[in-house]
Amino acid sequence: MLEIVGLDAAAQTVYEFLVGSPPVTFEDIRDQTGLGGEQLRRLLDRLEALGLVARTENRPPAFMTPAPDATLEVLLLEQQERIKRARIYAEQLSARNLRTAAGWEPSELVEVVTGADAVALRVEQFLRGTSNEIRFIDKHPYVVAPKVLAPVEAQMLERGVVFRALYDTAGLATRSLQTEVEPAIARGEQARVLPEAPVKLILSDNRRAMLPLQSDPTMVESVVIVHPSALLDALGALFEVLWRSAAPLSAAERGGMSADSISAEDLRLIGLLTAGLPDQAIARQLGLSYRTFQRRLVSLIESLGARTRFQAGLQVAFRGLVPNPVADDGTQRSTSQAPTDR
Repeated sequence: MLEIVGLDAAAQTVYEFLVGSPPVTFEDIRDQTGLGGEQLRRLLDRLEALGLVARTENRPPAFMTPAPDATLEVLLLEQQERIKRARIYAEQLSARNLRTAAGWEPSELVEVVTGADAVALRVEQFLRGTSNEIRFIDKHPYVVAPKVLAPVEAQMLERGVVFRALYDTAGLATRSLQTEVEPAIARGEQARVLPEAPVKLILSDNRRAMLPLQSDPTMVESVVIVHPSALLDALGALFEVLWRSAAPLSAAERGGMSADSISAEDLRLIGLLTAGLPDQAIARQLGLSYRTFQRRLVSLIESLGARTRFQAGLQVAFRGLVPNPVADDGTQRSTSQAPTDR
């Protein structure tokens, strides 16, 4: 937990012991922690240098901890300042790289990465290196399991990076919406669904794109990274065209717009129907048998005052239970309006 201020597990063990104890001698700490004498001396010196531990003038001296909220706050603020300076430096390097890329030879505008491990590493680096917006088209196969990248996306959303996701219907049917996709939407991911995505794609700001080198339905062993070029512009334009034609995924977030009382389960059902998933896939996502799903669907249609799925769809739209993609495009930041990369 305290690695960020320079404490390893052993140092944290000693610090936690001292926080919960009155002033104690070196021998007491050694006996209670089971650490060797030489190692303990190094750890106490380290903690003292950081200002987390003080020793009394007694003989033998006793060790104690000043108020953790004050001492740790100082260290955390120092770390934040280091991170801030490093981020500014990274932005300066990025700007230099963009200026350099403008003069690259055509062969240097496309980078090929091969090998599953190398590709997985570059995917995470690709995401973490984004300043403003990630746009991606999600479809099989996956180089990195979605649940592995979920914490990365969560951290970046918290940092203010925009995520716009286009999900392929076939791939979405194999995912758990409740545990994988909906948590990301709740954190701020903007998600839409395509009946069939033409390509797997990640766009990082307006600076880079990543897509499979070969089209294979079972594995991705190599990817192409596209740097600023007409090809990158074309990939960005492709995403925007697909985004405008895609259906919004989440109905659950719009439930408050309904004049009627709709359960969370029915809102999820509406979202899955809007996404265009087959009935069997929707039943699996909801954890229902197919027969129970059919009963739930009939009940939902009746509660909307409709007699057919088409009429129910109109009612869902009229009541604002699904977002209007055209209206959303007018309120959400487009890539062309994203802050200029520095």
